[in-house]
Amino acid sequence: MTDVKQHKILLDESEMPTRWYNVLHDLPTPPPPPLHPGTGQPIGPEDLTPLFPMALIEQEVSTEQYVDIPDEVLDVYRLWRPSPLFRAHRLEKALGTPAKIYYKYEGVSPAGSHKPNTAVPQAYYNKQAGISKLTTETGAGQWGTSLAFACAQYDMECEVWQVRASYDQKPYRRMMIETFGGTVHPSPSELTAAGRAILAEHPDSTGSLGIAISEAVEVAAQDPTINYALGSVLNHVLLHQTIIGEEALLQLAKIGETPDLLVGCTGGGSNFGGLMFPFLREKWAGRISPEVRAVEPSACPTLTQGTYAYDFGDTAGMTPLMKMHTLGHDFVPDPIHSGGLRYHGMSPLISHLYETGEIGAVAKPQSECFAAGVLFARTEGIVPAPEPTHALAAAIEEAVRCKETGEEKVILTALCGHGHLDLPAYAAYLAGDVEDTSWEDDALQAAVAEALTKLAQLS
Repeated sequence: MTDVKQHKILLDESEMPTRWYNVLHDLPTPPPPPLHPGTGQPIGPEDLTPLFPMALIEQEVSTEQYVDIPDEVLDVYRLWRPSPLFRAHRLEKALGTPAKIYYKYEGVSPAGSHKPNTAVPQAYYNKQAGISKLTTETGAGQWGTSLAFACAQYDMECEVWQVRASYDQKPYRRMMIETFGGTVHPSPSELTAAGRAILAEHPDSTGSLGIAISEAVEVAAQDPTINYALGSVLNHVLLHQTIIGEEALLQLAKIGETPDLLVGCTGGGSNFGGLMFPFLREKWAGRISPEVRAVEPSACPTLTQGTYAYDFGDTAGMTPLMKMHTLGHDFVPDPIHSGGLRYHGMSPLISHLYETGEIGAVAKPQSECFAAGVLFARTEGIVPAPEPTHALAAAIEEAVRCKETGEEKVILTALCGHGHLDLPAYAAYLAGDVEDTSWEDDALQAAVAEALTKLAQLS
């Protein structure tokens, strides 16, 4: 008899965490506060009430270590949680590496990604506050799909502005949002003043998450029965995602493993923070000592090339000013296939951790990432979304390094979603039609330089 390899590490429903972890409680140094764009002073709860219910505002500013997950949210979570943790035996064999590669798979959710982890509680708290409709932006479509699903659970309307590049590239995401009951518009659109202003200057604009946020916020701010929901960046969003890392800690403990390296893709930061924050808590407590690495697209390198400064979260300048790594709020990234990573800024929490040296970061071109995605699909049997292929590329790079050095590292990554609705992107890669845009490109540097000049004037 040969030993049976353990590919999947599961938790029972009874083992699912019932609290979210708040990293603000344990940060070695507190992050800079968000500022009111008019006064330049730290914002208070009343400044956020036009967009968010008080329960979410309290979570945004809370320093309590844990927040209990409402039973009504846990009931919906149980449709797909706890999510599985896999060991990538076949990928390890293909690489010939002594490293162990584990991935926490969030593609089992109704939307096929990690996004419902925050969409469900956001819809729940808004419903409790008497809100009947939520507006939002979406890039690749995972967030819009997730919020439409969540609104359906609580009998709410959902209106989504999808970045034009992704709206055109990923029609099946739009169809999925509509199937869940949501309404979708390409952004920039003629429906808002923010959208019309962009189209007047750039009629063929491919859009950006910053523009789409402006449109969704504009509509929500005009009606007291409508609120806005954000799929990443903000503290309460990353808080909700920590159920990923809490589960992964329990799963690794079951098999007696401790990670040496954690890697995750980063756009706004929710997937990355969701996995990493509970592990950072354990690291700060002296129980483990992993290296933590963020991986971003070279076409939108906010951490590795952006400026750490106060900036707007949207293009029109409607949001509070947040201290974050940014390429400038009016920067429009190249329309790469990883629509969820095309954001001009990074979560203030992730940015703060990068500034203080708690995490590292690298940027990857999309051709290298798609190559990693194809290898992963052919070995592990899951077609990953374009976003987590960035983390897979970094994990594979480290595993190959282990092969060269003989190190037996334990690598953990977040496979934040499947790519079943992203197959045209894979078709483009397999046909040799994927182009790489990097920071070294003159056009990119010029666009960012212009954006940062405006940011300096704003400051």
